[in-house]
Parts: sequence; C-alpha cells; structure tokens
Amino acid sequence: MADPKGFLKFSRAEAPKRSYDERLGDWREVYAALSTSDRKAEVSTQAARCMDCGIPFCHSGSAGCPLGNLIPEWNDQVRRGHWDQASERLHATNNFPEFTGKLCPAPCEAACVLAISPDAGGAVTIKRVEETIAEVGWEHDQVQPQPAEVGTGHRVAVVGSGPAGLAAAQQLTRAGHEVTVYERDDRLGGLLRYGIPEFKMEKSVLDRRLGQMRAEGTRFVTGCEVGADVTVPQLRADHDAVVLAVGALRGRDDRAVPGRDLDGVHLAMEHLVPANKEVEGDGPTPISARGKHVVVIGGGDTGADCYGTATRQGALSVTQLDQYPQPPTRRDDDLSPWPTWPYVLRTYPAHEEAGERKFAVAVEEFVGDDEGHVRAVRLREVRVERDADGKRQVVPVSDAPQELPCDLALLAIGFEGVEHMPLLDGLGIELSGRGTIGCGSDWETSAPGVFVCGDAHRGASLVVWAIAEGRSVANAVDAHLTGASDLPSPVHPTALPLAVV
Repeated sequence: MADPKGFLKFSRAEAPKRSYDERLGDWREVYAALSTSDRKAEVSTQAARCMDCGIPFCHSGSAGCPLGNLIPEWNDQVRRGHWDQASERLHATNNFPEFTGKLCPAPCEAACVLAISPDAGGAVTIKRVEETIAEVGWEHDQVQPQPAEVGTGHRVAVVGSGPAGLAAAQQLTRAGHEVTVYERDDRLGGLLRYGIPEFKMEKSVLDRRLGQMRAEGTRFVTGCEVGADVTVPQLRADHDAVVLAVGALRGRDDRAVPGRDLDGVHLAMEHLVPANKEVEGDGPTPISARGKHVVVIGGGDTGADCYGTATRQGALSVTQLDQYPQPPTRRDDDLSPWPTWPYVLRTYPAHEEAGERKFAVAVEEFVGDDEGHVRAVRLREVRVERDADGKRQVVPVSDAPQELPCDLALLAIGFEGVEHMPLLDGLGIELSGRGTIGCGSDWETSAPGVFVCGDAHRGASLVVWAIAEGRSVANAVDAHLTGASDLPSPVHPTALPLAVV
C-alpha cells in the first residue's frame, strides 16, 4: 500500500526548468536535463505523496483521466523503486505516456484528493511521475515492439496520424490486423508534429514511438490526401474497415473585425506549422516574428504556443489578449468545485519568459499602414455575457480604445471542426452542427465500415482524450471484423468530461 503519511512528509515540487536566457536561445524543451538517478530520486519522493485514497478520482473518466490510468498503482511502484513494474502498469492503459506526460494539462491532478485543500500542499505531480516513468522505460529498454503472434488477414486504413489515429493503429496492429496509416502531410504526427512547438515536446520523442510502431508492423503512407491521391473506391476495395482520425483543424476566424484582411494578420496554425517545419530543417518560415511587435489573440493553449514561438523567433514584444477577466489564482469552489477542472489562472512556461498578457479586452480593429500591412490593433475593455437566448456576447465597457503596436497578429481563438475534404464527400458523410463527424454507440459513422475517433468526433480536445478514443475505436473495429474483441475500450462515444477543458 501507499505511504499514508507521504503527503505530510514531502511538499509538491515542480520539475526544474532551464534559465530563461538558455531556453530562449534554442528550441529544446524548457525543462532541465537531470541525470537518470537524480530524476528517479526526485520523482520517487513526489510519488510517495500519493495516498492511494479509497476512491481515486484521478483516474475517473468523468473528472480525471479518461484513459483510466492506474495512477495509484504506478505511483506506489515508483515509490518502492520498481520502475519496470511501473512502466508495465502505465503502458497497460496508455499507448503514449510520454506524449501525455509532456502535453496533457492533467485533469488527473485537478481531481487528486490532495487538490481539495491548498493546505495539503497541492495535488500529486502525476504528470511529472508519468513522464519520468515513460522516459526511464525507454532508457532501460523496457519499451519494446509488441507484434501480433497471429494475423487476422483483415486490412484496416487509418486516416490521420495524430494521437487518436496512432493509438487506434497500434492497438489494431497488436490485435493482428494489417494496418495502414495515411497522412496528407510530409511527416507523421498530425498536431503532435506541426502544431506542438519543439520546446513543449521534441520531435525525437514522437519519432522514437513511430519506430516502435513500424517494428510492430504498422505501415505508414505520407504525403497522401485520401479522397484524392487515393480515391474512396480504392480505399474501400483495399481495406475491410476505415478509421477517420482526421482532426478538427478548421480554424475559427472573425472576418467581421475591420482590418482582418490586412497583411500580417494570420490564423495561429499559419504561424505554428511553418515554424515547426523550420525547426525540422525545411528552411525559413515565411511568417516569422523576428523584429516584430506580436499580438496573440486568444488565451488558450494554442495562444501560448504562438507566444513561446514568437519569443524564440526574436519578437520585439509579445502580447496575448483574452476576452475573459483574469481568473483567480486558486480554485473557487463556487465556480468549479472539486473534482471538476478548476477555473484558475494558468501560467505556461512561455508566459514566464517574456511579454505580457491582457485580460477582459478584445480587438476592435486592425489598423494598417499605407502599404496594406497591419501596424497596430485597437482594443477595448469588454465583458462577456449571455443574452436571453443564452448566446455569448462580447460587450464593450470602455469609452475610448487603446492602441498597441502590432506587426504580426495571430488569431488563436479555437477551431470550428473538421475541415471540408473530398474524403467525406466520397463517403457520403455530413458534418454535424458542431462541425464534427457523428457516430453510433459502436463508433461507426453513417458510412458502413467507417469509424471515427479523436477530435474529428468530439471537436478540438486534449491529447489524453484523443488516445482514449483511439483505443476505444480499435476495440469497436476489432469486434466489427472478428465478432468480439479483448482490446480495452476506456470511453464511450457519448462520454464527456465533467470539466470544460
């Protein structure tokens, strides 16, 4: 059992970061590189804070981890120094713990019993423990390919190589099916590759896992637009089932704002994708922040990614705008009672490095110069409220606008759903009102033999939900092809988190 007094003996400690000057000078991850022995010692202490409480909300699918990660179990294995057993228990529920350990915002920590009272020292650093178990596993050669012993003869196409598609593909390959993953980009990984900056997850981490999948037998095809390069009749003829893991990459825009069409005003992904390609060695990005005043519109994860990318590119200034008022620094039980996702101020490492954030403001106008390029943004203080029909409205509350210099404006205001593509037309699949692909209780879409998972199904969400849905759709496809499945299915198509994340 766990140490019942561990949380009294030890305080919560975050992973140490490199200095601001050092990490702004390169694209490597922000966290300091510790020796394996030092990392194991620190994390063992943090894992000892886990109480193995009677009802572990941390791995509840409604409030904590949708994968059902066996968090108390591998915390105790780490506390005891049984790192090989911790790795086995971690991988039992999560195909890619190094991804979630680096990228997930950790709803498990929000649901930790130690998060109820700040006087208890805060939640267990579950995310840090998870990431360390994964890395130690790789370092000690505990993460090996798991090819199927017997093939089924069934062929499955997975369209999209983000975390949902990769999880589905790995599970189905291990079940003995012949799986081909189709990716329209030149490299694999989806948003893991081109949406997530290198300083959040170095792409060698992704490539390492892809190597394992290749060794297990998964086949990958890049630079292939399914529905065009491979026609729908070809896809159907060559495969017994199809999984759509195409993401929800249609960026939200606001063309009604005056000056939106000025040069220098871009959607966030128009900045992040070429920036990541430059780091991959593909040559300079056409949308660089070097020597510019940058304004990032949107207060979420994507905005923070643009923020950190712009500072590393050498921006003169970076300002991130959020329509909502600044959240409290501690959980307000009236707004977000435990164990739901707390409404609190979230400060990313990028925010610590440079620039500033402004809350309760909105862009009234993009101001251009004589050559049609943005030179400033006009802002007003605003209040977000709901009208009688419940529709969100942004209401100006200040009389006079303020003006900020701006040579590059980046809109990181969310995503509207699945992009329109010939594949969906060919399959006869229509998008829902939310811009997503619907399915039944067995993850099958309106097209027989075609299944959906990840952001394409639920809308833009978390990496942990993508992996959970990928694992669940693999179970459904396996059962569809063979009549029954022993693959785990952690979530139901209608499952929604209690937290709004």
